[in-house]
Order: sequence, then C-alpha cells, then structure tokens
Amino acid sequence: MIWGRSYSGYLLVLGWLYVYSASLVSGGDIVHHDDSLPNRPGCNNNFVLVKVPTRVNGKEKEEYVGVGARFGPTLESKEKHATLIKLAVADPPDCCTTPKFKLTGEVILVHRGNCSFTTKTKVAEAAGASAIIIINNSTDLFKMVCEKGEDVLDINIPVVMLPLDAGSSLRKFVDGNDTVTLQLYSPKRPAVDVAEVFLWLMAVGTILCASYWSAWTAREEAIEQDKLLKDGSDELLQVSTTSSRGVVEITVISAILFVVVASCFLIMLYKLMSFWFIEVLVVLFCIGGVEGLQTCLVALLSCIGEFYVKVPFLGAVSYLTLAICPFCIVSAVIWAVYRQYSLAWIGQDILGISLIITVLQIVRVPNLKVISISFLDVSWGNQTSHFGLFLQIVRVPNLKVGVVLLSCAFMYDIFWVFVSKWWFRESVMIVVARGDKSGEDGIPMLLKIPRMFDPWGGYSIIGFGDIILPGLLVTFALRYDWLANKKLKSGYFLGAMSAYGLGLLITYIALNLMDGHGQPALLYIVPFILGTLIVLGHKRGDLETLWTTGEPERPCPHVRLQPQS
Repeated sequence: MIWGRSYSGYLLVLGWLYVYSASLVSGGDIVHHDDSLPNRPGCNNNFVLVKVPTRVNGKEKEEYVGVGARFGPTLESKEKHATLIKLAVADPPDCCTTPKFKLTGEVILVHRGNCSFTTKTKVAEAAGASAIIIINNSTDLFKMVCEKGEDVLDINIPVVMLPLDAGSSLRKFVDGNDTVTLQLYSPKRPAVDVAEVFLWLMAVGTILCASYWSAWTAREEAIEQDKLLKDGSDELLQVSTTSSRGVVEITVISAILFVVVASCFLIMLYKLMSFWFIEVLVVLFCIGGVEGLQTCLVALLSCIGEFYVKVPFLGAVSYLTLAICPFCIVSAVIWAVYRQYSLAWIGQDILGISLIITVLQIVRVPNLKVISISFLDVSWGNQTSHFGLFLQIVRVPNLKVGVVLLSCAFMYDIFWVFVSKWWFRESVMIVVARGDKSGEDGIPMLLKIPRMFDPWGGYSIIGFGDIILPGLLVTFALRYDWLANKKLKSGYFLGAMSAYGLGLLITYIALNLMDGHGQPALLYIVPFILGTLIVLGHKRGDLETLWTTGEPERPCPHVRLQPQS
C-alpha cells in the first residue's frame, strides 16, 4: 500500500503472516474427539459420519449429522436403501434400565450418561428397538467406544450419536405428539475430491509465480549492479549503503525463535478464540491482502508505463498505484462483509494468493555481489522502493538457515497437530484452523475450496505456512540457478519444485487414508525438499557453496583498481 516511509505496518503484516499461519491440510472433518480404546473383535468399526434426515407428520424437516459407534452393524451407504423408521423417546431417558414400554422396531432416543454406551445399546435392543440414537451432552460429537474390561460384544442394532441441539429438537416434536420418522445412512466419501486437485494446483502455481518473479527481479538487480560497476565504485558504495537499510536477515537463532514465538501466538489464538478475535484477524488479513493484491496488479499492468506524482507524507507515487489502491481496498472490504456467503472463498483465495506471492517475492537471498535496488527507481527520500513495496526485506542467507527454519517448522507442525492432544485433549492446530467456538468457519489465513463431490460438504484447506515456508527454499533455488547461469535440468529449482509437489501430493494421500483428519503438510513436504536439495548439492559439488554463502560465484567485470602511490 502507499504507506510512505512507515515500515512498521508491513513488518506487522509479515510477522503476523508467519506467526499465525496454520500449517495444516484438512478435509473438513467435523468429529472433535479421537478416542480409540479398545479395538478388538466386535468393537472395531471405523468411525463414520451418519446422515439423519427427518420427517414430522410426513413432511420433510431438518437433516442432522451424527457419528457411528465402534460397535454394532454398519449402516447403509445410500439413502434409497435406508429404511424410514419411527422415533420413540426412552423412559427412563438414559436407557440404563429396561424401558417402561415395549418397543416394536422403533428408533429409540436416549441421553448420554449414567452407564456405558454398550449398556444402553443392549438394553434398547432387548426392549425391541431397531436402532439407538444417543444424544450427547454438548453441541459437538463424541466417538463412542467400548469400555475397558467389557467382553466381546454381540450387538445387532446400529448406534448413532447426535449433538445436544439436534436431540432437543427431536424431543420437542415427540413431546408435542407429532409423528417423527427418520433414516440412518452413511454415504461414503470419494477417494479423491476435485477440490484437492485444484488446491494442489493453486499451491504449486503460487510458488511457481513467486519464484519466477523473484528470480527475474534478482537478475534485473544483477544487471543494474554491473552497470554501476562500469560507472564507478563510489556510486555503487552509496547505493549499497542505502539499499541495506531496513533489511532483516534470518539467522539460525531467529529460525529457532520463530517456533517459540509462533507456538506462543498459537496458544493465544487457541485460548482467545472468539468472534471478536476472528474479527481482528480478518482486519489484519485484509490489510495484507490489499498490499499483496495491489503489488501483483501493479506488476502486471506496469508494462503500459508509469508516471509519478508527489504525494504529501508519501513521496513519489505512481498514478497506476493510486488508481489500483482503491479497487484493492474495496475488494477486501466486500470480502470481509460477505465472507459468510457460499462464494466468499473465491475472494479469500485471491487475496491470500496475492499476499503469498508478494511475501515470497520480497523474501530475499542476500548476494554480496548483487545489490538490492529497485529497477523502477521510485524514490522516497533516500530510500529506494520496488513498486513502493520494499518496506521490509527478510533474507534467508544460505541453505543452512533454510534447513534450520524448515526443520523447526517441521517439528512445530507435528507437535501442534499430534502431540498437543496429550496436553489439551484436542489438536490445537486443528481447533485454531477451524475456528472452533468463534462462530466463524475457520480463520482467514488459509486457502480453501469447497469439496465438490463430498456428500458431507465442507472445505479442503491448506495453511499459508505450508506454502510460504517451503516456498522460501524453492525461490532460493531458482534465484541461485539464474545467477549461476544453470540450465533447468542441471539446476536446483526443478528438483525443489518437484519435491514440493510430490510432498503435497503425499499429504493429500495421507489425508484420505486418515478419513479426512487434518494432516501437518510440512511433515511430508520438508523431508522431500531438504533431502532433494542436499542430495543434489552433494552430487554436483555445490553443497558447500549452498550451505555457507548461498550464492554462486559471479565474475565482477569492470572493477577499477585503486592507483598505487
């Protein structure tokens, strides 16, 4: 945006982007608990979501979603094969003892508590019920398992749990002497949803665009540096001094601190998750999205030529930037206002991709022989700016720092997706990504696409961190290849890009094998990328250069020697 000399605004957006990005790939599973004990014959069903369409006095009403138990027979997968059954309410409500009335094949509605799930089911089956629906004591779902020490079960009726609000609605109809009938069936998810294919293409395409833009900028800077070497070393020294201001280089220590700080903010998100807190994140996302969208649009349209005007407090700003900025702001505001609508994901993805490309384009690998200068030379005082964007530059100096950064992110992902369940009884990363208890459909720091052929609906999502962090090394590889004049097959970009695509593909395979449970994408991506770069670097004899200096050896033509006295 046109924020003039104020560097703190964009630095805030960048810091927020790295810290708050949820590194997660998810298929939109709504089941919250993941209990799995014990698993033995008679109690080894896969947990499945169950659809419960209802009719009241013959008229179609709401369709509820429940979860099947680990015990009992499997349900039909198609609605047309599911039997329409009358609903009855248990008396006593907990169904821990024999009901006061005899059942004749009804579905019995019971409340959770006072005895085990299997006890309730056996009592209902003995009373003549054809199925049992257990109402949870909260608005979420709980996976029903067998108790420890129970014998091998012989249960022949389906068992489904519904959330508290669904049970309350059904109970009101029955208490009002309405006739309630329902069906129980569990449609199967497709092995691969088209949404996952498009999300994979979006992630890979975003890194491709950012990598080529960044490498092209580095090449232009190298050309400009050579021109300055021709003209004189004094001018080169002056530009080097002004260009080095406001630069933050990522070190090994800062890479490690990233995980610590990110973990602290993730816990803050988890503890403070609420409607108002999501609103704050939406505002911050809009600020970053406007910056990214404006930068990308200016870069695309700058070929038509740019003219500049001096604006008070801002300095020299192009007419193109002034024309595009209001459009970007209006686009972000419209998305923020209508983000609950079904097509709002399109606006979120456009803003998100623009922001990711912008961040990856300005995250630089410092090159002692390549001076960071703008090839448009838009000056604000003594500070040179690229499209008015270089408010802050973060640099990854070499492969060593990249390895430490991705390794830390790798452990961060695994801990907060899997290990955090031991302390918090739920996956902190998944809860934050979904925006549980906030009234919103997830945090905005995600790319998402609705699942098109999934009978359960929901979204396939990927966190910004799963694109930006691996993208740092992919863009680093392409800039190195271009500055070292390496061809595509002999360079490192093709290997790094292929490794990212393959790692993300393996992530989606694991996602489907785990029945839609969120997966830490960096668990699969990081080993592929780091392994590829290290193996190729060792094989080609460039590993020491990549590891220590992170820059190819370039000739320095036209260097003027100092005259000897």
